[in-house]
Amino acid sequence: MNQAQEASGPRARRRGKQRENPTPKAGRNLPAAIGSGVGMLVCVLGGLLFLPLGFVLVTATFAIFGVWEIYRALEAAGTRLPIVPVMVGTVAMPIAAYFGGLESLLFAMLVSSVAVLLWRTLEGAAGSARSIFAGVFTLSWVPFLISFAALLLHTADGETPVGLWPDGVIPAGAWEIATLLLLVVANDTFGYLVGASLGKHPMAPKISPKKTWEGFAGSIAGAVVVGVPAMIFVLGEPWWFGVVLAVGMVAAATAGDLAESMVKRELGIKDMSSILPGHGGVMDRLDSIVFASPVAFILFSALTAA
Repeated sequence: MNQAQEASGPRARRRGKQRENPTPKAGRNLPAAIGSGVGMLVCVLGGLLFLPLGFVLVTATFAIFGVWEIYRALEAAGTRLPIVPVMVGTVAMPIAAYFGGLESLLFAMLVSSVAVLLWRTLEGAAGSARSIFAGVFTLSWVPFLISFAALLLHTADGETPVGLWPDGVIPAGAWEIATLLLLVVANDTFGYLVGASLGKHPMAPKISPKKTWEGFAGSIAGAVVVGVPAMIFVLGEPWWFGVVLAVGMVAAATAGDLAESMVKRELGIKDMSSILPGHGGVMDRLDSIVFASPVAFILFSALTAA
């Protein structure tokens, strides 16, 4: 093939299309991602600040969608997830955490795991070990970890409300969850912006090639900018705890993101689904929150006990 033919051939046309439709460096539709992210945040914060049980139910709903995405991905890879007991446990754990506290959450996790074992045993021995492991893993990964957010709303005096907050007073736990969510959003937003413009050094190239150390530094800086004012003006806590919380949230969110990337790479998929514009699947948004929730619970509990 001569040079003139090559210039007008399929390769040239593909190169032309690539120049006309450049792919963003971070591989995401930013306006769609911001729009859907803000919409979810408003929905969650609205329930959190006005109807706490509504927030718990919204949390359970997100967990249900996330578990369903994992179920479909595992099934496509040849692993059958015991979906019925896993879904029952997914609904039960956030509600148990909200009304009963940590002990109830642990009990719900134990019962759900036993239910997965018994359910799969009744279905036969073929592939049971892999199926049981997948069920317990999914329960531990999504509903159990995200239920720690509901734990922040649980009141030790047993007066956890079913309706509106008593006397219209929003407790500290609700503001703590709001801070947690804002820090996760700051982590994602600032990490994306800095990583897309300045990122050159991958953190884990074999797991998530587009996640860079520059983006990680941007996430920490953005989270600190959000966390310090939140501690001072919203929660009335020392400014330095905002720095500690910001670093903890970014570390946990990054670990959650890398963990999900590793699972997706193992399953050979790019996104868990395409239900959220600009984000992929629900699990592609929950990956950071599920890891950040228990870390926030631990840090806030330590601050209260200090």
